[in-house]
Amino acid sequence: MTPLITVKNLCMEFNGTVVLKDIHFEVAEGETVGIIGRSGAGKTVLMHLMRGVDQPPTQGSIIYHIVACGACDYVGVPSEGGKPCPVCGGELKAMDVDFWADESAAIKRRIMRRTAIMFQRTFALYGDDRVIENILRALDDIGYPAEKAVSRAADLIDQVRLSHRMMHIARDLSGGEKQRVVLARQLAKNPFMLFADEPTGTLDPETATLVHRMLIESAEKNDMAMVITSHFSNVIKDVVDRAILLEDGEIKEIGAPEEVIHRFMEDYSDTEQHETAEVGEKILVARDVIKRYLSVDRGMVRAVNGVSFEVAEQEIFGIIGKSGAGKTTLSRIISGILEPTSGEMNIRIGDDWIDMTKPGIEHRGRAKGYIGLLHQEYDLYPHRTVLDNLTDAIGLEFPKELAMRKAIITLGMAGFTPEKSREILDRYPSQLSEGEKHRVALAQVLIREPLIVVLDEPTGTMDPITKIDVKHSILHSREEMDETFIVVSHDMEFVRDVCDRVALMRGGKIIKMGPTEEVLAHLTEDERRVMGAGAP
Repeated sequence: MTPLITVKNLCMEFNGTVVLKDIHFEVAEGETVGIIGRSGAGKTVLMHLMRGVDQPPTQGSIIYHIVACGACDYVGVPSEGGKPCPVCGGELKAMDVDFWADESAAIKRRIMRRTAIMFQRTFALYGDDRVIENILRALDDIGYPAEKAVSRAADLIDQVRLSHRMMHIARDLSGGEKQRVVLARQLAKNPFMLFADEPTGTLDPETATLVHRMLIESAEKNDMAMVITSHFSNVIKDVVDRAILLEDGEIKEIGAPEEVIHRFMEDYSDTEQHETAEVGEKILVARDVIKRYLSVDRGMVRAVNGVSFEVAEQEIFGIIGKSGAGKTTLSRIISGILEPTSGEMNIRIGDDWIDMTKPGIEHRGRAKGYIGLLHQEYDLYPHRTVLDNLTDAIGLEFPKELAMRKAIITLGMAGFTPEKSREILDRYPSQLSEGEKHRVALAQVLIREPLIVVLDEPTGTMDPITKIDVKHSILHSREEMDETFIVVSHDMEFVRDVCDRVALMRGGKIIKMGPTEEVLAHLTEDERRVMGAGAP
């Protein structure tokens, strides 16, 4: 196969810490290459360097093998050599471009216009615009002829199978639908290379499978090469032609996806045991909670419809259900972010019961400080170090020595080793992997010492090994800090491992509540498929 990109002896350092070491491989025209590895392995850094994002490598080079038109800005793939330019009819000449070299700045910009990237967790849509308006904006950005734009936008929406959502407001779409709109916006650029960084990390298994299929079909239809990073073996198995295992910034293996996955999964074990917890008195009592709102597209929506439940001290309580069941809305009501239409949400602080549905400093204002929320759309302060993100940036004033000690302890609760915790304290979020950012965000919640921690999709961007670390972190926090957790998730394996009891939601209602295994056995076949629960 004809090489399109050659990565040669690539190294990258941040503040003296080596994150990529002597990376070398090629990507051929039309090939899909998967990069798998744990959080922090260097996957995202490598992808950003290949796309031209952020800063140049410390050492080595990335060579794009292209053809370029001398009469206009068009660039294409090597197989187009000898053909006339599809834009102006000019001559296409073969070029090898050292992507990060200073003298390549002008041609680099031209190449980047023919490549596209899908960032993990960032949908990058105009939330108040309709789906078709989002696609039209993308076409306008590349100067697509206005008289043909509507037809082209409709074709792209059809390609990602969203014609039935064409007129929907973007913010009202599900996560999987948003990701498909992002894909359509990237395809509008007619790229010869697509970079997808954990494109389905926060989606439920069924939706993730659909997006994977969209990626495969898009690559085939558009004769497009792809580089996909993931820590989920099924993504690599389902989508890619060839796989790379990245470990601590080094390539450990390149080859057939099955062989690379087998090597990656060799370290996937979980032997640590925890004692059965003894829960305490009630700490949260919800009574007939209702949340209704008006949607432009769907009219009156009953997101939460008469929900009642109780949570005890030191309990790990799960809330599960398909997308749209009302899980996230309920978690925001519990956290005091949303005010319900009616009902009560009572939390016990000391000897006092506080109804969070009532406004004011003696009610919701008082209770919110004792409830921590890690939402799936979390953000860290980009220009603050990890230490500052855990202390100064959230208004916790500690002497420097105490702040570092408290930060290291709390990072340990979020799955970092003491050595790794000390190593990342002075790093900025951009120097962390997405999985590491997620765990720092969890530590940011835990360091406030809340009475209840609400975790909304806590494992969405985590590799299997990190997921084990976080599972044990939650269980250790319960044992050592008497912490209470409410876990909102579509990751049924994680729910089975950590939750004492579970509430299953359908259509805004809790239709089954009890011990975890008992509730999981109550799932329908459709729910098992969507949430990846497997056999009961």
